Amino acid sequence: MDGNTVAKIGPLSRLIIRQDRIRIPIWLIGLIFFTLVVPASFSDLYGTDEQREGLAETMQNPAMTAMVGPGDLDNYTLGVMTAHQMLLMTAAVVGLMSILLVIRHTRTEEEDGRIEMIRALPTGRLSNLNATLVVISGTNLVLALISGYGLYALGLESLNLEGSLLYGAILGATGLVFAGVAALFAQLSESSRGAVGLSIAVLLITYLIRAIGDVSNQTLSMLSPLGWIPQAEVYSDNHWWPVLSMIGLAIILYAVANYLNAIRDLGQGFLPSKPGKKYASRFLQTPIGLALRLQRTGIISWAIGMLVLGISYGSVLGDLDSFFEGNEMMEQMLAQQEGYTIIEQFIPMLMIVMVLLATIPPLMAINKLYGEEKKGRIDHLLGRAVSRTRLMGSYLVIAIVNGFVMVSLTAIGLWSAGTAVVEGGMEFGSIYGAAMIYLPAVLVLIGIAVCLIGFLPRLTSIIWMYLLYSFIVLYLGGLFQFPDWIGKLTPFGYVPQIPIEQFDVLPVIVLIVLAVVLMVLGLIGYNRRDIA
Repeated sequence: MDGNTVAKIGPLSRLIIRQDRIRIPIWLIGLIFFTLVVPASFSDLYGTDEQREGLAETMQNPAMTAMVGPGDLDNYTLGVMTAHQMLLMTAAVVGLMSILLVIRHTRTEEEDGRIEMIRALPTGRLSNLNATLVVISGTNLVLALISGYGLYALGLESLNLEGSLLYGAILGATGLVFAGVAALFAQLSESSRGAVGLSIAVLLITYLIRAIGDVSNQTLSMLSPLGWIPQAEVYSDNHWWPVLSMIGLAIILYAVANYLNAIRDLGQGFLPSKPGKKYASRFLQTPIGLALRLQRTGIISWAIGMLVLGISYGSVLGDLDSFFEGNEMMEQMLAQQEGYTIIEQFIPMLMIVMVLLATIPPLMAINKLYGEEKKGRIDHLLGRAVSRTRLMGSYLVIAIVNGFVMVSLTAIGLWSAGTAVVEGGMEFGSIYGAAMIYLPAVLVLIGIAVCLIGFLPRLTSIIWMYLLYSFIVLYLGGLFQFPDWIGKLTPFGYVPQIPIEQFDVLPVIVLIVLAVVLMVLGLIGYNRRDIA
């Protein structure tokens, strides 16, 4: 790589920083705040050895191992508990941040024609890609340093300097790896949509490989970069080789991405789309047909991912009974749910995680409408005999059906694997009902997204923050002992946890009515506002 190929990388880096002067700080503030507030909360809630040992007992089961990975449960100090509960999940979010930022400044810029303008200036062929990688690498370095020193500055017991720096280094290194993954797929795919979809698919696959490997075969887990994270044993033995391995992998991915960028034509990809039919079908000539065609690859990818996720969690249910048998502490903790099996008591916890993940595809489907608007691709539709109501309604129908399919597939996957490993099998209706009861809450989030598109389109990203809030308060609410009203600020907090809670039709009806009202308001707002 000579100097001409990366000419003006400095000014381009400053341009990227200026473009993301709000986006990057928001990501950093959110991740760092979450990283620092968790151990402080744990210190208040689990301040004694007995309390932490009790929590460690609850983590010694395959379902929890699949979720958060293995940990040093025999030495469950405050630091070990923080790393075990939070590090893997936070690292996955950091990976998502890197993917979105890299694709935004590479394939999306190229797709919109801005890279062609940059190359017309005295810049190098590889300047934009490397400027993007420099900025994202710097972002992850800042995250690593502030998180590491911030954890140590809390002054909490067992959060020593080496462990804290290792914690931050793992977050930063994970971000580097998935920045490399995104840079690679930015060269392979010829669209930003495809690059984001493939990169997130790799993130999900590495998480699933780690989950399956941690439960059944540790060698399999080592094939995933996310599987290296628990092996660091942060705040315990503090192994640094996972960080070095991820940095090495990131360098390789960066190099391959640069090579592919150097040999491909601008606007092209190494995974080109297949040529379509000479004449479009009648369905494709409709707004809903066109919208579905644009989202087809993403929908199929997410559908496969949701099915595999359900299967992976269902496959560990067979070991729960053997774990709890004779465990007096766990029997006491679960005494409040008498009359239900151990598996039935764990299903709601698994279900909320899977349903929240299944909410992502339908939100992406409805937000695609504003994405097309920003790129000026719906003007030609509205200029024909297509009303705004019909256009938004098409995307709305796709989002609703998408949500139904994704939630259904998670339930089917959980049931199919669970019934194969659980003695006596599992009742399909019970598992499917426990999942579908969350569909009205999913519809409410879709309704909120529709309202934002209709009235405040520039704030559509707020829906992702709200979904993240729902995950935090519902998944971590038990650990943090949040008051009930915190969970009631999200529609998922009103859903009865089938099968351990009685079905109450009133909250379901209220959520459905609220979703319909939000969708109607969004349609009204979309018809009245100016198109960007």
